Amino acid sequence: MREGGAYDDGLDGPDDEPAPPPWFPGGHLPEDAVRMGLTHHVPDGALLDFAGKLDGAKPLHRATAWALLVVFGLPVVFAFMRLFEGLAGG
Repeated sequence: MREGGAYDDGLDGPDDEPAPPPWFPGGHLPEDAVRMGLTHHVPDGALLDFAGKLDGAKPLHRATAWALLVVFGLPVVFAFMRLFEGLAGG
């Protein structure tokens, strides 16, 4: 691109690298997770990275998100059911 007679390569400075392609791992982690030290190499960070790549406009991605919700939500529901059953004396 030429603007004002100078070539603009789209980089901010001489030492800046272009961003990696979106399919590279670790690019979809929230800033808070990166600050805490999570990367796509640890299980929690890999799960966040995977969930961050899901696109709500794609039906398969929506189904995957619902499956993840069930997989991680059902153990909590079952734990509460056991807790309430124990408190009720059943």
